[in-house]
Amino acid sequence: MLAKRIIPCLDVKDGRTVKGVNFVDLRDAGDPVELAWQYSRQRADELVFLDITATHERRKTTVELVKAVARQINIPFTIGGGINELADADVLLHAGADKISINSAAVRNPALIDQLAAAFGKQFVVVAVDTRNVDGKNYVHLNGGRLKTDIETEAWIKEAERRGAGEILLTSMDHDGTKNGFDCSFLKVINDELSIPLIASGGAGNKQHFVDVFQQANVDAALAASVFHYGEILIPALKDELRQHGIAVR
Repeated sequence: MLAKRIIPCLDVKDGRTVKGVNFVDLRDAGDPVELAWQYSRQRADELVFLDITATHERRKTTVELVKAVARQINIPFTIGGGINELADADVLLHAGADKISINSAAVRNPALIDQLAAAFGKQFVVVAVDTRNVDGKNYVHLNGGRLKTDIETEAWIKEAERRGAGEILLTSMDHDGTKNGFDCSFLKVINDELSIPLIASGGAGNKQHFVDVFQQANVDAALAASVFHYGEILIPALKDELRQHGIAVR
């Protein structure tokens, strides 16, 4: 059995880590460089850094901050936000990224997935998808969740895999920041159709929620933010809990 991964996520705005509920009401959660160092010491399996306003503000990811974070960690590092072309990804790769995450740009220009996979390898390309249930159907949302599309989430994820995505990072906007648990039923539907790893995001509030998402949806990784940032869950204790439930972790 492949070991499941635990991934803290740094949502960064104006140089600070922030966290909200359902993508709004953001509050400060600390210095991203300091948090990255803590997560590396806590034996997180990977770290995700998302410049959450880069696309909305039509700018590139803050490279100097990315470099500062990369210097503090010795775990795989995924960076997203404002990546629109191969050159953007190349800059982040040289700044310390192991993988890049694309979201809005991939929806607007699906060929970007093909181009990145061809240039850097599929394992480098994470396609992030922000989904919200509207009238019983899940739709892709862009620009940090601000813009609903008419694209159904399931169809888009299948296309992303077909084009060369190495992983899917799926965030349920309805669950995000609520601490009521992951959207296990929808995650299972998606995971059953994928042959690439699925990272679950949105809704973690306690250790049992991680147990649930691995047991019920069999995702490859679970990502969370506020419960880690504010010290509500420590990663070593979470991994101990998962082991007690027979879930393989590193």
